[in-house]
Amino acid sequence: MLLSLAGLIVLNSPFKERLWPQPGDVPVEPVPPVEALHPVVAAKMTELIKLTSKAGITILITDGFRSSLEQDVLYEQGRTAKGQVVTNAKGGASYHNYGLAIDFALRTSEGDAIWDLTYDGNHNGKADWSEVVAIAKSLGFAWGGDWKSFKDYPHLQMDFGYSIDELKRGKRPPDDVKP
Repeated sequence: MLLSLAGLIVLNSPFKERLWPQPGDVPVEPVPPVEALHPVVAAKMTELIKLTSKAGITILITDGFRSSLEQDVLYEQGRTAKGQVVTNAKGGASYHNYGLAIDFALRTSEGDAIWDLTYDGNHNGKADWSEVVAIAKSLGFAWGGDWKSFKDYPHLQMDFGYSIDELKRGKRPPDDVKP
């Protein structure tokens, strides 16, 4: 009787999808692992580098595709490992893990990588960081600096309308999708 009651509670629970897979949760066919940037993201990254260069700004792409293991190591930074917290996403919970995100830094004329949001290396009276972000957004990237909770200023992503949960379940944007 007690087991029947527990089963009835679970079946009527709004959280039942967390207890066992629902239709559509598991891919019908195995999905090959993501091992590189999505072709559209890679093309837009190249375009971003060219357009920022035309504006007199040199950027450095500091990260692109990241494996779940690499993501877990980064997640531990500032928690169980030395350094400051730089992500709230564990492995599998970052758009980097699906080839849909890049991180960038600015490069000074001396060649140093910097993450200074106020630096004006092209001397036009505007912060280079803001100029890069504006160009990135015009190319279809979303910027981590716009997030409400954890601001991730170097982060640019194209999710193509896919949530992390959908990506975890094996859904992927087609190679020719528009940003």
